[in-house]
Amino acid sequence: MDARGSEPVLTNVVDRDITELLNKTHHSTEKYTLQTPVETLFASNGSCVLSPEVTEGPYYVAGEFIRDNIVEKEPGVNLALDLQVLDVATCDPVADKYLEIWRESQPLCQLASLQTNTRPDCNSTGVYGGVAAAGNGNGDASNLNSTWLRGVLKTDKDGVAQFHTLFPGHYTGRATHIHVMVHQNATAYPNGTLFGTQAAHVGQVYFDQDLITEVEKLPVYAANKQPLTTNAQDFLLAQGAASGDPIVNYVLLGDKIQDGLLGWIAFGVNTTLSRTVSPGATYYESGGKQSPGGGFPGGGPGGPPPPGGFPSGFPSGFPGPRPTGAP
Repeated sequence: MDARGSEPVLTNVVDRDITELLNKTHHSTEKYTLQTPVETLFASNGSCVLSPEVTEGPYYVAGEFIRDNIVEKEPGVNLALDLQVLDVATCDPVADKYLEIWRESQPLCQLASLQTNTRPDCNSTGVYGGVAAAGNGNGDASNLNSTWLRGVLKTDKDGVAQFHTLFPGHYTGRATHIHVMVHQNATAYPNGTLFGTQAAHVGQVYFDQDLITEVEKLPVYAANKQPLTTNAQDFLLAQGAASGDPIVNYVLLGDKIQDGLLGWIAFGVNTTLSRTVSPGATYYESGGKQSPGGGFPGGGPGGPPPPGGFPSGFPSGFPGPRPTGAP
């Protein structure tokens, strides 16, 4: 572990763990629906394993809306995502704490959108709102006022918050994922937003590769022509697998994926940890404002290379080349 005691050093055991994890299906055979109680969803969770800490990346936005539905008018496959936060010291639910999710996307969703200076209508497949950065495929300052696919909720007595979002798309260099953050001492404002730069946990959750493959066949996702980085190639997923299972369990809410998904995952946090996060931008009542240096691509794909480099078996030069002409 590092001096903070939050990031495990990757050893050969990671390769074994990631292989076992990638061969496991998280598609439940239970007939769960949106009305299934959270006690039922999380009844089979038999452990509270500490989830690794990772960077918030360059496109985290502070001051997001407290709300459960973060879709707005964006296209994609609907995903009801239940997240349960557990205290690793006691295995008790972490209740009455703010939990935030957002979708990071770097480097580019569509290079053409940058070259033509147009808003890329492809955030289900890469770009997201809240920052004005060329590395996000949209350097237009008006994008600072976009709030789609970001939000905050307070956990209930079971430590659970359910967001109505979309299944994420992909960008080269990282497997498909969603960022999560548990806030410490954040302030809720009368305009319905939350601001705080101290976190008890910053992490990421992932999805089965076969599910990603099926979603990527749908038109709104297939429009993304960036090379897809698989779960087997993702060093941060391997880091999460070293201590637990960071992949979301799910069921279909209809006969086909287009009908939507219900996903759920529990993760453990150190409630005594308080780390400072650095937003790329902040959303104020008057609108979004870029932080100095906010959105700089140096924040990379959501995390630094693990200690000792990438696990064996990852492609040479990982996380791979940027699209031709990218900044």
